Formats: sequence, C-alpha cells, structure tokens
Amino acid sequence: MSNELPDLAALPVFDAPEDGELDNSMRRAFEIAGVVILRGFCSAAECGELQARANELVDSFDPAGVRSVFSTNSQQQLDDNYFIESGDKIRFFLEADAFDKSGQLRQPKRNSLNKMGHAMHDLDPVFDRFSRTPKLAAAVASLGFERPAIIQSMYIFKPPRIGGEVVCHQDSTYIYTEPESCIGFWFALEGATLENGCMQFIPGGHRLPLKARNHRTADGTLVTDVLDEEPWPEERRLPAEAPIGTLVIFDGRAPHMSAANLSEHSRHAYTLHVIDEACHYPSDNWLQRSPDLPLRGFG
Repeated sequence: MSNELPDLAALPVFDAPEDGELDNSMRRAFEIAGVVILRGFCSAAECGELQARANELVDSFDPAGVRSVFSTNSQQQLDDNYFIESGDKIRFFLEADAFDKSGQLRQPKRNSLNKMGHAMHDLDPVFDRFSRTPKLAAAVASLGFERPAIIQSMYIFKPPRIGGEVVCHQDSTYIYTEPESCIGFWFALEGATLENGCMQFIPGGHRLPLKARNHRTADGTLVTDVLDEEPWPEERRLPAEAPIGTLVIFDGRAPHMSAANLSEHSRHAYTLHVIDEACHYPSDNWLQRSPDLPLRGFG
C-alpha cells in the first residue's frame, strides 16, 4: 500500500445500504480514505432507545464513589485501575473539567461524563441488541473479516461546554492485533457538527505507519511506546459531520481527532471496535477480558 495521501476535498459519504452490505464503490472509498460515512444507517427511534438506556445506567451511577477521569491530553487513565480493568465491565469516566475547585460537579451528572465503557455490548441487553443487528453484521462481513468479534463498546457523551478535545490518534495503538485488524463503527446518536466537536479524519492516513503502541508492562501498568515520530499532517484533516443515525466506519490506523465541545449541545455517540479472531491478540494489550466473558461475534 502506498503511503501517499489522496487529495480529497471531503470524506466519502453514501446513503446506507438497506441490508447493510457495503457495495464495491463503498469498499473502494473505504480503501482509499480509510473512512466511509453511511447516512441513515439507524433510525432516530433506535438511537433514542440507546440514549434512554444509557441515561438509565447513568442514573444508577454515583460519581461520589468514582472520580475516574478520561482525557487524551493528560492520559491520567493509564495509571487508573478503574479504567485498566474495565474491558469486561460497564464503567463511567468523567470529563477533566467536570469538577469545580471544591471538588463538586460543575454540571448535572449526565453532562459531566466523558464516556461509558467497555463491555455494554455483552453485559446489557439493549446495547447487545443494538450492537448485533443483521444489518451491522452484513456491514462487518462485507469488509472481509474472517472471524469478526466485538472487542469493546464505548458510549461517548461529549457534553456541552466541557466536552474535552480528543487529540489525533489511531485506534490500533490501543486495540492491536497481529496482523492489524481493528475497525471502528461509530454511530451518531445525536447530530455531530463542527460546533459540538464532530470527529475529523486525515483521509488516507491509514496508509501511514502505526505511530504508537499502548501495552501493559510486567507490573500491570500501561505505557505507550512511540514507534514513529513524524508529526501528523493535520492540515489535511476533514470533518465527519454526521446527522443522527449516521454510521462512520474507520480503519484502526485512520488518524482521527475531535475538538472540544464548547457549545450548548451534547454530541452523544456509540462506538464499537471489531477485530478478527483469526489474528493474534497479544496478552499485553490493555484491554483484557475474563475467561467468563469470551469474545462474541454477530451470531
């Protein structure tokens, strides 16, 4: 594969296929850009059902007992066992700016969370049903997986006023297989715009080297090894604005980021990461699951 980046004026956008299966033009666009946007993949009602279930789970969460913050800037979660051990659980992570100087939440609980993760797709029936529709199974199969399995799920809140910036990164840094097989499936549960911090991609950036690898050390802590120090060509980034119900599919090496959400509107989204179990999943990856909760595909 050539490392030369394509000169695209916009990311590839299509109306979602009715059965979910990507056609040749969609797969070709994905191959070139490393990302493809499918409008209308889910209905507003399906998105609303997932939001309602997320709100129920949030209502049962007591932030007084957990002060775990997720930030791609400070990376403090890499020293946080609550995060490190969340691969087979449902846990909640707050925004870095959620608290005031006295340690109290600056906004209501629902508007203070960064994300929820990382196994809702296996532990909650509503998330399980959303994550394993025949339509999504067909989309995954059309991308050439031999033995697809969902490795993690994340509910992203991107709350108003304090939704944090996500710096440029590749998901294969954190979800690594040999050979690399990670693909992200990101669902817009609310409209995502430049104003409220939509994702942005460097088209063709999946052709660049893997820049870093995050892994566990012998004592169980997480470290990130830099593999390539060449800076990202961020001047080439393009927005992935997405109306509600849109599915954004992106390669595990596709460089992406999002700006802070300083608007008055949240940007809820749900992300699944799929790997191929035909590939080797290293035991030093940060995300590990109990033998009692083995990986599942779409059957």
